[in-house]
Amino acid sequence: MSPVPRKTRGYYAVGQVAEGVKNATFNLFLFFYYHQVLGLSGTATGLALFITTSVDAVADPLAGSISDRLRHRWGRRHPFMYAAAVPLGVSFALLFRPPAGLSEAGLFAWLLAFTLAVRGSMSLFHVPHLALGAELSDDYAERTVVVAYRTAAGLLGAAFAVGCAWLIFFRATPAFANGQLDPAAYPPLGLLYGAVILVSILISALGTHDRIPHLTQPAAQERFSLRGFLADYLGALANPSFRAFFLGVVAFFVMRGVQDVLGVHMSTYFWRLDPKEIATLQLSAFPGLLLGIPLWTEVSRRTDKLPALLVGIACFCVCVLGPPIAALAGVFPAHESAAYLPLLLGAGFVAAVAATAGLVVAGSMLADVADEHELTTGQRSEGILFAGLSFAHKSTAGLGGLLAGVGLDWISFPAQADPADVSPESVRALGMFYAPGVGVMALLTLSLLRGYRIDRARHAEIAATLAERRAQEG
Repeated sequence: MSPVPRKTRGYYAVGQVAEGVKNATFNLFLFFYYHQVLGLSGTATGLALFITTSVDAVADPLAGSISDRLRHRWGRRHPFMYAAAVPLGVSFALLFRPPAGLSEAGLFAWLLAFTLAVRGSMSLFHVPHLALGAELSDDYAERTVVVAYRTAAGLLGAAFAVGCAWLIFFRATPAFANGQLDPAAYPPLGLLYGAVILVSILISALGTHDRIPHLTQPAAQERFSLRGFLADYLGALANPSFRAFFLGVVAFFVMRGVQDVLGVHMSTYFWRLDPKEIATLQLSAFPGLLLGIPLWTEVSRRTDKLPALLVGIACFCVCVLGPPIAALAGVFPAHESAAYLPLLLGAGFVAAVAATAGLVVAGSMLADVADEHELTTGQRSEGILFAGLSFAHKSTAGLGGLLAGVGLDWISFPAQADPADVSPESVRALGMFYAPGVGVMALLTLSLLRGYRIDRARHAEIAATLAERRAQEG
């Protein structure tokens, strides 16, 4: 397969802006909005997010299996990308516009219904979009470059979502010194972000449409059926490298979910930062993420991908756990100290650089699994495999949200609370819950990922065997 043109990489990557905007908003603001702003209990909020993620456990591989088997003049992936744009944009906007006066049950139902709509529409787009990226190149190194482009676009989308939130929508007002507690800030946020999501999907689909004739076509397969879907799903899980990858990456993103979902709580109540300081803290991560893209791309070229991923995750965990543990131990600088905010910014920056390994290297590793899967089964099943990565990403707000919500209710942390009114005991309990939760999931992630077996030499063997097989068949 010829190298991927730079403009194709760019158009393909733009689609990830939709995922970046959605993920940043879900991970950082959705739980906080329904819990602290609208007053839904932590357990109810977390349960709604968990139910929707559980549905995704079926929806993502289902979307992948259907797209793997689709026969259409627009190829296997593009019809789904086009179909998802409008439903995703509209449902996202409505999620942040619940009718006034809803009871707790009504608020729970609204959150559940429109989160399901957003996640279902995102499955329809994102799983085929990820699979398309694996099809654009069959080169071990170039795949990492394609993923790097996609990751950069996703980070720009997330930076846009975070920047607009804190600098435009969450600005302090006479009624709300902490603008993130203002209910009126969220409906226009949802409308703008929904529009950006819709447009980015259409640009990506239209911009890569001309590549459809050049994509590798799999051998003829039966049309979609439930039996075929289950066979695809179980066949993917039977692959040891995919199984280790899937379980490890899900654990990693659940860990990220606890960190992200409680991030605004920690910034507002534990660290006692004002909106401008929170904006600075969250936005400071994006230069680190952008720096991490070329760094981990180069590292993965010089070494095998699994060691690079493990080192990145380990460094991330140290930087995330260090400050709250130090504060709980009484050795972090006082709030009035000139070093207080710079230390938080520094730790966040280094954590962001390290976390990028999970974004850049993981997608490239899974493309290699797709080759091994073809070698053992004779089928190209990027859709069903990349559904695992999509589900892992979505686990940040779903499984992480459930753990965070139950934990907040367990420690009796108050909802709709002014930071000045929260007791020191509640603040300390928040920090005690946050740090161990991240640490346990970090150890589980590192342990599970060690079962991944594809290194550079193994992939070279796979690629050579597949090339020989295709030559004989062609």
